Amino acid sequence: MTDKALIIVDIQNDYFPGGKWTVDKIETAAANAARLIADARAKGDRVIHVRHEFPADPAPFFAPGSEGAQTHLSVAPIEGETAILKHNANSFRDTELKQVLDSAGIREVTICGAMSQMCIDATTRAAADYGYAVTLVHDACGAKEVAFNGQTVPAEQVHAAFMAALGSAYATVTDTNAYLAG
Repeated sequence: MTDKALIIVDIQNDYFPGGKWTVDKIETAAANAARLIADARAKGDRVIHVRHEFPADPAPFFAPGSEGAQTHLSVAPIEGETAILKHNANSFRDTELKQVLDSAGIREVTICGAMSQMCIDATTRAAADYGYAVTLVHDACGAKEVAFNGQTVPAEQVHAAFMAALGSAYATVTDTNAYLAG
């Protein structure tokens, strides 16, 4: 094992077409995340899968025990990989993620998943605050359009704004091809 870990956040069925909370470009994000997973496994890096469930019914999506809350098969964990259940946007909050990373001697984390403006943002900032060197693979992440003050912001712009902010102070932001070539 190395001192690196790949953290896949919330690539779950409800984010895919037909799910309860479809995320823009989630199929592309999942395909790129699958490439990152294959690379991490080949290198012997730790692979950690994080999955979100809302703590109570009725949940708008990711209902406890539902098919929509399950990890998408394209990025599903294999035997021996860590799977963490969370109930908050930040993958570190009220979970064993930090303990898992620290006990394995992890110093560098690579993050991908959904949604860019929520769980990816919160998890990336927390990882940097805890002192990990963070790489964020932007095309292995997906966003959803949002509305504020009567204005709708398209998913692509939401994603770009969050990647720009995270890249300015919290992470090295790159794409899948560049990451795999490095």
